[in-house]
Amino acid sequence: MMFDKMKSLMEMQKKMQEIKRQLDNTNVEIEDPQGFIKIVMNGSQDIKEVKVKKSIDESECRAFEQALKDSFNKAIKQSQEVAAQKMKSVTGLNLPGIT
Repeated sequence: MMFDKMKSLMEMQKKMQEIKRQLDNTNVEIEDPQGFIKIVMNGSQDIKEVKVKKSIDESECRAFEQALKDSFNKAIKQSQEVAAQKMKSVTGLNLPGIT
């Protein structure tokens, strides 16, 4: 019985490592509605790219800052959802926000 539990744990660990690899190779791409920026983040929440898509004058600075914050938050949320879906396939549990 103990051997079966250890074997199950080892299999789950192997699946978790595979999910981590998949998350590292899964990108989410977010562009803000105003067209200021694009953010690419992988499922492990590593920022892969931040691109400023249009020039910003001083009057647009506040809108740009808000767009940057909102875009990062959307990218993080989307990458968490990707991770939760992959984790659910291994654990059978719905764990939103767990990466």
